[in-house]
Amino acid sequence: MNFSRFLLIFLAFLSASVIGGWIAFELLRQDLPGQSSVQIIRENSTPVYNYDSLAPKSITIPEGLDFIFAAERVTPTVVHIRTYQEDLYRRNNRLGNLFDRWMGREGEEGYRPPTGSGSGVIISSDGFIVTNYHVVESSDEIEVILDDKREFPAKIIGTDPTTDLALIKIQSENLPFVKYGNSDNVRIGEWVLAVGNPFDLTSTVTAGIVSAKGRNINILRNNLAIESFIQTDAAVNPGNSGGALVNLKGELIGVNTAIATRTGSFAGYSFAVPVSLVQKVTEDLLEYGEVQRALLGVIIRDVDASLAETKGIDVIKGVYIEEVSANSAALDAGLQKGDIIIAIEGAAVNSPAELQEQVAKFRPGDEIAVDYSRNNSNFSVAVKLKNTAGNTALVRRENNEIINIDDLGISIQKLDAGERLAYNLDYGLKVLRLFEGLILDQTNMEESFIITEINGEEISTPEDLNSVLESSTSRLIIEGQYPSGRQKRFQVRR
Repeated sequence: MNFSRFLLIFLAFLSASVIGGWIAFELLRQDLPGQSSVQIIRENSTPVYNYDSLAPKSITIPEGLDFIFAAERVTPTVVHIRTYQEDLYRRNNRLGNLFDRWMGREGEEGYRPPTGSGSGVIISSDGFIVTNYHVVESSDEIEVILDDKREFPAKIIGTDPTTDLALIKIQSENLPFVKYGNSDNVRIGEWVLAVGNPFDLTSTVTAGIVSAKGRNINILRNNLAIESFIQTDAAVNPGNSGGALVNLKGELIGVNTAIATRTGSFAGYSFAVPVSLVQKVTEDLLEYGEVQRALLGVIIRDVDASLAETKGIDVIKGVYIEEVSANSAALDAGLQKGDIIIAIEGAAVNSPAELQEQVAKFRPGDEIAVDYSRNNSNFSVAVKLKNTAGNTALVRRENNEIINIDDLGISIQKLDAGERLAYNLDYGLKVLRLFEGLILDQTNMEESFIITEINGEEISTPEDLNSVLESSTSRLIIEGQYPSGRQKRFQVRR
């Protein structure tokens, strides 16, 4: 290619570029049909927006997704609970808290940091509040903070470790209280709200759906624990324990109790005691001071495909009876090993947890309808429930005072009937509090330890303990267990 030819091509390209640029400029400068002009805003000018034209004329919330009513109805009924244990702060840190010393609060009269916290739900206008047993366990002082910021001391009316529930009371009137719903009618996929005080943040509301019912996660480590939790994905964190799980009508359907987590914080699922159990337990505690536990008297398991094939079961549903206990309600009614219980009082049961939940609604002496299958034929029978002693008697709380043993540095109390049942013990003294003394100085015993023997002698009453102390002058071998069932043995020299 010679130079003149190259120059012609270059000039042609340059001319095309100039013409194209001019055309584009003219198109941008002029108004085009159906479009608004391009407005150039200077750096120091302020554009004016018509916000009213951007906002929708009305907001419509789809049916079933309006959480506002339930949140406003329930939030005033949920309280914050703080618990205190004498000397626990100094026992856990005997040198004292350096920050408190720096702030000048160490040794200040009346100063004592809380040792635990949680939530509770007001269930009556005169101040009865339901919460978790583990929130108030071993506390010697309880403080309740209402949604309107008022503070009240509270006392324990009664507890039930087998369901992790407790009933406490404050002195006040005309309080807002939650209304009971029906946990049996709760459906998987239904929207629910969790209301509580996570991380000491008051009046926190989270939403989720019911993920499962009748869930057993094996957290209540005692012989007759009832775990038939409502599982949800509403966010629940430390401090939510004892708070409300409600439906969109603002009705209580459960008391939040636990979360599935490896970190201590919410990881996707939370669990609540169904309100059917909450209502039964609180009524028992109010009327008798003890929970009236009714038993069917059977050892049961799930019906699964493997069992169905082995036993020739046509339909995979219900709960299989592996054993019928002697002198039990089930034996009296004619139930047998190999029978499959399919319903209690018309409510279908497809897991041991669901069966336990349904039976736990009743008291010893109540008669219930049990539907069952035998050899692939269905039957129904009336069963009169019994208590753990094999009769239909109801129990009342014993006079159970707290006694200090100054030499050892402990406050003790006899196990009540519910605790003996929960911990599968016939006797024992519970350590409510530790203070300066031989046990605190020489062992790592923790509060809630249950003393069952000292130097080989059974300890059922404070008198038993004092008798052993009077006869032993040199060494004490203290044996027992924690509520979890963990066995421990301590040695104290006097």
